[in-house]
Amino acid sequence: MSPAERRAGISLASIFALRMLGLFLILPVFAVHAHGMPGGDNAALVGMAIGAYGLTQAFLQIPFGTASDRFGRKPVIIFGLVLFVIGSMVAALAEDVQMVIVGRVIQGAGAISAAVTALAADLTRDQHRTKVMAMIGSSIGLVFAVSMVAAPLLYSLIGMSGLFWLTAVLAAAAIFTVIFIVPAAPPVPRAIGRFSEVLGNGQLMRLNFGVFALHLMQTAMWVLVPAGLVQAGLPMAEHWKVYLPAVLLSFVVMVPAIIMAEKKGAMKRVFNSAIALLLLVQVGLYVEGGAGMWPLAILLTLFFVAFNVLEATQPSWISRIAPPHAKGTALGIYNTLQSLGLFLGGALGGWLVQHVGPGSVSLLGGGLAVVWLILASGMVAPVPRRVAAA
Repeated sequence: MSPAERRAGISLASIFALRMLGLFLILPVFAVHAHGMPGGDNAALVGMAIGAYGLTQAFLQIPFGTASDRFGRKPVIIFGLVLFVIGSMVAALAEDVQMVIVGRVIQGAGAISAAVTALAADLTRDQHRTKVMAMIGSSIGLVFAVSMVAAPLLYSLIGMSGLFWLTAVLAAAAIFTVIFIVPAAPPVPRAIGRFSEVLGNGQLMRLNFGVFALHLMQTAMWVLVPAGLVQAGLPMAEHWKVYLPAVLLSFVVMVPAIIMAEKKGAMKRVFNSAIALLLLVQVGLYVEGGAGMWPLAILLTLFFVAFNVLEATQPSWISRIAPPHAKGTALGIYNTLQSLGLFLGGALGGWLVQHVGPGSVSLLGGGLAVVWLILASGMVAPVPRRVAAA
């Protein structure tokens, strides 16, 4: 990669990381903290406070992606981060769960994922794009692991209000990064991509189904994994001892896979292998039934390998085959399906565990993986286009 491409990848990954760290820090501690707030005895309100962010993200990813095609990537990203700062401040000042929900809704209104990934595509050549997407995708997994370790400690030091103020500071740092560190975006056609160009493209829609299935499986898994680790004898406060090594080991495996996909022209083979690995994880979770810490740790590591590979390759694939003037629109639809998967994974996972049983969650994930593998078998790997470096 050229120096400009490396700078783009590192800076855009840091924007994702700063924003996602602010979100993930809340997850391990809010449900417990909410019991001491007015409205905290209502489980539905507490769940809404946690999930409202993903729901508003789902509604606004497409408008933000389309706006980035029309008005430029950086202005849209900065506007979204400003909304995130405002939402964090509202949540920090909230005295009841209802106001936390308001703050989380405003946070989610800053739906910048499509604009960031579109900017990453603008700033990189095709032959290096998956590497940059890998930086962005991997930053999410790493930040998640870090948040699992840091959240309880930070909560004990600065409280829930302090965590929300910290999210505001991290988002402000991301704004600084966009303005002063991210390379200048190259000129792109200032037009609005038609939805029909994306919705009528079978290749793009296969990828959209894929990201929906991937993130539904991801969030549904977290209905099972923490309880499984507790059942295996590992206290909640020590779960990071499994999460952190799993994420770090997955990076060691993921990097050679990405290199092979790029340099050996094996994009489709690596892509389909990652989906098959997801299917294997779901079968393993169903067979194990949450029994045993080591089986869960191994399955979690395999999941993160597949997750990180797919998080890197799918946005890169979309950016290569989407019409140039509709790249933001295509990535907006993609990120909308991602957000819907996140939201429905938690909702369906919890409902299935309560009404059907834990094994049904793995069966759902396995079924989605089978359908995805069938759809992916008919995909055509994109041919790299030689473009100048930014």
